[in-house]
Amino acid sequence: MGASASGAGQDADEEARRRLNAYTYLSAPERLEHVAIMRVFCGTLLADLAVPDIMAKLRQAGTSAAGLDADTLTVRLEQLVQWGNLLRSSHTVNASSISEYQRSRSRYQLSKLGERIQRDADGVLAEADAAREVSNELLALVERGLRELADLVTEPGGVEPQDGLERISTLFVQFTEFADSIRDFYAYLGQVLSRYDLDSAEYQGFKELLLDYVEAITEDVAFRAPRISAALGTLWPHIPALLDRLDSHAQGLTGLSTQAQAQAQGESRPDVRIQRSRGREFADWEGLRGWFSNTDGQGSQVDQLRDATLRALQSLLANAKRMLRSATGEMSRRKDLLRLARWFDEAAPRDAHDIAVAAFGLYGARHLGIPPATDEVVPAYTSWWTGPVVEVPVALRERGSRAQRGRASAVEDHSAQKQLLREAARQRAAARAAAADELRSASGRFAEVRLTSAALGLLLELLATALGNAQLSRPVSTDGERTAVFDLDSASSEDAELRIRLTVRRTAGTRTVLYSADGDLLLDDLELDIGRTSAAVGGEAEASVS
Repeated sequence: MGASASGAGQDADEEARRRLNAYTYLSAPERLEHVAIMRVFCGTLLADLAVPDIMAKLRQAGTSAAGLDADTLTVRLEQLVQWGNLLRSSHTVNASSISEYQRSRSRYQLSKLGERIQRDADGVLAEADAAREVSNELLALVERGLRELADLVTEPGGVEPQDGLERISTLFVQFTEFADSIRDFYAYLGQVLSRYDLDSAEYQGFKELLLDYVEAITEDVAFRAPRISAALGTLWPHIPALLDRLDSHAQGLTGLSTQAQAQAQGESRPDVRIQRSRGREFADWEGLRGWFSNTDGQGSQVDQLRDATLRALQSLLANAKRMLRSATGEMSRRKDLLRLARWFDEAAPRDAHDIAVAAFGLYGARHLGIPPATDEVVPAYTSWWTGPVVEVPVALRERGSRAQRGRASAVEDHSAQKQLLREAARQRAAARAAAADELRSASGRFAEVRLTSAALGLLLELLATALGNAQLSRPVSTDGERTAVFDLDSASSEDAELRIRLTVRRTAGTRTVLYSADGDLLLDDLELDIGRTSAAVGGEAEASVS
């Protein structure tokens, strides 16, 4: 029995290897020519083509394989036959000459596996990077179809076989299309959110996509999943009898497969394998039920959809934090590095060296990092062959290190430097506190005072934080609908250490001018109000000084 199981495993591996070989033409060096040839065959049904017919169709299509001669095209066709994408045909050849017979004697036709692979490849080439819309309306049709089928099955006499067959086929087509669109959309979403170089415009677009579109999808699925599960629960005890009744009414290819197996008994011929329509097997119904309900303890697809949405929102929040940190220089340099890589790729060798020196400061190690004598100025482009000789220290020449041997020196005392740093920090804190006091005293009369540089800098810092808080406001609920709102009527920011709060209000026609030692700043349609925060933690802000 062990030998039998081992033989079955080897047969399965060999079958898998044979099927995977059919994908080889997509990665071969001549893949564009192979794809063009396969498209010619996929455009026909039950047709076998000779080399002259294929050449004519390739020229008519105007593809990159249109210039292939007969010999090269024959080699490509034989490769496709060897990989399992094409089959040789036994079509009878009618030729008027020997040369015509030699050209037309080999005819080819498309294999089922080759047609399936080429169809999938064309789909990937056509719309792999596009964002596919989720067919959300199909979920409502699936719910309605299950409820109507459950009502018909539970009635006396049950459902009519032909009516049940039509309803089940429609139901599973709708569910398959909906599940495929969900999978494709979330794959695209994961590809987008893995980027860390989103600018503000791209971030705003993806934020609206998540907060509006994704939320609508998850809410619709969460609303309809319990109803679909309830309809499946009512229908579940009747499914085996319903499937048997449908098989008795219309066996399809299953009946032909049974007859072929009966005729093949005693002749050692392989069985005819049939792939049934979706919904005709009990396993299809188990898959449908497992999508909406946790039947195996590993979670349903609805749970996975909810978790994927949460991860997407977390990725969006990470991008938001990155953009807020960009003011301090802590931002992704991916775009800059890609631009630099493109410059390297397009530059000549001499220019590439100059770009590397300018970008990274990595000069050529022409003198081993040892400076020459003070009275000698050696340009960087001087070659070793013609440049002056530099004396290399013995320690560097023998040990490759400039470190001195012997006892290590005592630890240097940095107390004076620390005292200087503390004093500088105290002075900066005092300057910021003075700037905060100046802003509070100038609130409401900015047109009458001229701010110092420190006060203007603190005001711009608070203004940038307030506008950022307003842009990243959470969606609010109005009349049962969730909409993303850009709220600037009550945008504010504060510094708890300085006990200062800035409130920004939008007022049409208002012109606020800030005069400072560094220049004048004009704010259109914005009013600024500066007040003092409460000393208590979490307390309300005191009345503003206006």
